[in-house]
Amino acid sequence: MQFHRFRTPEGHGVDSLLGPEMKSTGEVMGIDSSFGKAFAKSQTASYGSLPTSGKVFVSFANRDKRAMIFPVKRLADLGFQILATAGTAEVLKRNGIPCTEVRKHFEGEGNVVDMILAGEIDMIFNTPYGNSGPRIDGYEIRTAAVAKDIPCVTTIQGAAAAVHGIEAMIRGDIGVQPLQALQAALRGDA
Repeated sequence: MQFHRFRTPEGHGVDSLLGPEMKSTGEVMGIDSSFGKAFAKSQTASYGSLPTSGKVFVSFANRDKRAMIFPVKRLADLGFQILATAGTAEVLKRNGIPCTEVRKHFEGEGNVVDMILAGEIDMIFNTPYGNSGPRIDGYEIRTAAVAKDIPCVTTIQGAAAAVHGIEAMIRGDIGVQPLQALQAALRGDA
């Protein structure tokens, strides 16, 4: 969803965290023969392509830390530099994933929000409502991502989908074809 077009009445940015009503509603759709390719297309149509290199900031709610190890490891294996808040960095390092620890928004100057606004981060994985800090931190991170048009993933399922999409983009599998050709290929007619 293109959140950068929305503002509060005071002119502030909006949080990209979707509620139940919006999770089932979308503006775009990607169609292809595999999920990764289709997801990459949907993201390109929505706000711009997923990055194929660069820095990814990750910060997960405590309940999600274990489930996020594989997607983050895959990004590291693909050559992304991983940046994480203290609690997430500890879990990643324990699991052999190299990462750089960065400050949370409320921890002072040179924090993750400053880095996002400076254009130093290419993608964000941030699952909200953990027990490891104030909720306002996640809001500030996601709002900064919207302001800078940086992909921001807020669910475990979305993180896995983004990794599949990035892998398809790196392989160069993304292309355009008529719907009839795709339908024939899916039926096995081609």
